[in-house]
Amino acid sequence: MVKLCVGCSSIEDLAAWVDFRLAELRLAGEKPEQYHITRMVPKKIDELLDGGSLYWVMKGNIQCRQKFLDIRPFTDEEGIHRCKLVLDDKIIPTEWQPRRAFQGWRYLKIDEAPKDDLNGSKNRLPPALRQELADLGLL
Repeated sequence: MVKLCVGCSSIEDLAAWVDFRLAELRLAGEKPEQYHITRMVPKKIDELLDGGSLYWVMKGNIQCRQKFLDIRPFTDEEGIHRCKLVLDDKIIPTEWQPRRAFQGWRYLKIDEAPKDDLNGSKNRLPPALRQELADLGLL
């Protein structure tokens, strides 16, 4: 699954947000789990939970992913159906892949998913330089 990471412009921003949210949950005495709430419930839950990941788009590029741990549909206090996407708090950098802006989330075919950037070589560049190189089509 692929989704825009609104409010984060880099993997570092996302990691800081995850750390902040987990600390907030611990202070509130709640289970510290990383999750994202969405309005729509995925139809392919079994496929997503069988090794699937949420690929995050930041600044026009897929930059990283987080593995799905659980998908929990629920109804909020206003009676609106929503879905909690529970994610591994480990953020896995990927090769950058350009993506146009879109609303909500989209399924991502396995053969279209960017590969993990296991050695992290591209991610050693400062975020502004990485973005400039990506804008030029060099990453």
